[in-house]
Amino acid sequence: MKKIAVFFAEGYEEIEALTVADICRRCELDVELVSVTDERSVKGSHGIVVQMDKIFTEADFASYEMLVLPGGAQGTKNLEAHEGLMAQVDAFYAADKYIAAICAAPSIFGHRGILKGRRACCYPSFESELDGAEVTEGPVEISEHVITSRGMGTAIDFALAIAAVFAGKEKAEEMADTIVYRQ
Repeated sequence: MKKIAVFFAEGYEEIEALTVADICRRCELDVELVSVTDERSVKGSHGIVVQMDKIFTEADFASYEMLVLPGGAQGTKNLEAHEGLMAQVDAFYAADKYIAAICAAPSIFGHRGILKGRRACCYPSFESELDGAEVTEGPVEISEHVITSRGMGTAIDFALAIAAVFAGKEKAEEMADTIVYRQ
């Protein structure tokens, strides 16, 4: 079974993080919620506390097929400040393994040089942080093994794009129908 890790830092955007976990689990993908803090409960940008499956030091990066970084301005800053996570993002990118980010979080990829020559999107006020990217206003951009999305309003598109990569396009389309989502 394909395994995806979604990383949570204080101030994450709840809908962006949980939509990926929910839709991918509905598609029978193995998704782990991973705290980058030392706590198993992490508070989002709107005060919603979510229980994690693991803390960062328990994560088995060799078992993951994809790393997902949700947005939220403070959550993004806290993710980027975590050196261990940034080392893993760099390693996954270098190994052509999937990495994905939504809202403000694609700025992390821009700062790390990951978006040079790629189509990418993010929350509008962070577009200047997508160093070297061809910035679009699409809901989701997939450029080889790098997936970016714009924000809370595109969270379902983002989650379905990830599901399509790992469960297949047909399964993702079936899921869109099941959740009564019209693209």
